[in-house]
Parts: sequence; C-alpha cells; structure tokens
Amino acid sequence: MTTPRIYLDKQTPSVFKALRATAAEVRARAAEAGLAHITLELVNLRVSQINRCAYCLDLHTHLALQAGETTQRLAVLPGWRDTQLFSETERAALELAEAVTLVASDHLSDEEYARARAILSDDEISVLLWAAITINAFNRVSILSRHEITRRDVPRTPSQ
Repeated sequence: MTTPRIYLDKQTPSVFKALRATAAEVRARAAEAGLAHITLELVNLRVSQINRCAYCLDLHTHLALQAGETTQRLAVLPGWRDTQLFSETERAALELAEAVTLVASDHLSDEEYARARAILSDDEISVLLWAAITINAFNRVSILSRHEITRRDVPRTPSQ
C-alpha cells in the first residue's frame, strides 16, 4: 500500500500560485519573442517525458493537440534528433530543454549553446531556458504529490 501524499499545490497554495505566475510570465515573454505556442508545448512534453511525469504528459499532450500539433510529431518526440519533422527552432528548443533537465549529469556544452545562438535570439534562448526550468518545477510538484490523471473520453471506432 502506498503512503498518501500531500498535494504540494494544495498544502502551500501561495507558492504554487507564484509558480503558475512564473509560467504565465514565460508564456507572455515567449509570445513577445515570437515563439510559437506549439514550441513551448514541445518543450513541456520533452521535459515531462525525461522526468516521467504522467500528469504533465497528459496535460501538455492535450494542450499541444489543442494548439494544432500532430499526433505523428507527438509520437516521435522522444526521437526528435532522428527525424526531420521538427523545425530548426524547435530542434534548438528541444536541445536546450534536454540540457536544462539533465543538468546534473550533462551540462549545456559550449557547442550546444553556440548551435542555439545561431538559430535563436537571446530573448528566445532566455525564454526557452525559463520554460524548461518552469516545467521541471511543475514536474517535481506533480511527481512528488502523485497527482492523479483523470481519464478523458476517447471516441471509439466500431471495431474497438
């Protein structure tokens, strides 16, 4: 039997509110910098995949699909380096997101940073780094709280 967890967002709502405000600010600065909403959702998903945060994977898959992302690109996101389905901007964003998430074992190299700077503006790099930092924090809140996923209604075809 698992020990019930406190929901960090409910136990200390003022701190969670500040984290949500940070996420809102990141989204606003991303739009101001000209980054597509889908790019932010790809970052959110890739970080959540690495961290194995089921709650955030569910949420950001749903948000990405709502924003117009394709199921094909979502399906191959873990192997983004091995496909040409992602733009240069998205590839740079995903590389930064992985570097932030894996910072304890693999720091962002000068070569990776130079690749990002060749594609992205300083504002875009800053916002993408903040986006990865922020979703990593949300992942940890959800994982440590063991946030539950509620089942969405999935249309079934007659053969199912």
